[in-house]
Amino acid sequence: MTQGPPPTVCLSFDFDQMSSRIFRGETTPTPLSRGEFGARVGMPRVLELLRRYALPATFFVPGHSADTYPQLVEATLQDGHELGHHGWLHEVPATLSEEQERAVLERGIESLRRISGVKPPGYRSPSWDLSPHSIRLLLEYGFRYDSSLMADDFSFYWCRDGDIAHTDRAFEFGREVDLVEMPVSWLLDDHPLFEYDQRTRSGMAAPSRVQEIWQDEFDYMVEHVPGGVYTLTMHPQVIGRGHRMLLLERLIRHMLARGAVFRRMAEVAGEWRARHASVRDGSARAG
Repeated sequence: MTQGPPPTVCLSFDFDQMSSRIFRGETTPTPLSRGEFGARVGMPRVLELLRRYALPATFFVPGHSADTYPQLVEATLQDGHELGHHGWLHEVPATLSEEQERAVLERGIESLRRISGVKPPGYRSPSWDLSPHSIRLLLEYGFRYDSSLMADDFSFYWCRDGDIAHTDRAFEFGREVDLVEMPVSWLLDDHPLFEYDQRTRSGMAAPSRVQEIWQDEFDYMVEHVPGGVYTLTMHPQVIGRGHRMLLLERLIRHMLARGAVFRRMAEVAGEWRARHASVRDGSARAG
């Protein structure tokens, strides 16, 4: 038997729908309909599956999606799930000026607060590409955790502000700040594995291949990273296809059989902060 605490799983869903396609200028009917599938079909299927297994999850919602589909966001809240910030029109922070990024944060907060009554505690960068200003702005707006970086797999760490990527000398690490990083990976994201990309003709992997990757990553964590947290990123417009929903259910059953506990991301981040706050000293270090 596995010793130590039970494995923790955070199921997360990015409720992008049409927002990401509009931001990229893909506004003809067919690309938009691919996003609409996530609201019309994907979200009801995802919510039903989570309800059936009584599992909590975290949904990162662009403000545009919240304003377009308030009834779905309300249903998500009624089922006890967490809402996280995901831009307003799925804007990529690395493409924005500091003023633009600030405006996007404020507009997204307002959209989610209008529906939920509270400011979201967590943030996930659209396309997982933060700007040099992002960490400072997230702190300024009171976010408690971020889920956009990839310096670890199953262990949290403090975000840093002020890193400098020198070209003529060693990398310069900034100072650790009071923002918990819940790391992500393209490998644990359904979009690059499943979604068809017309430019590269890639995507549409068989669910059996994806299940092998996702399940083996989970099993490795259980066996080698005691106390680790497995964060899986999905999109209703992608995972919501029937054969992929069957994959997700098989994966959930496997995780439950191994004793997994499913949690909302804000709760797990808050507990980690409470355990590690005394360790963080604000000094510049590598991690």
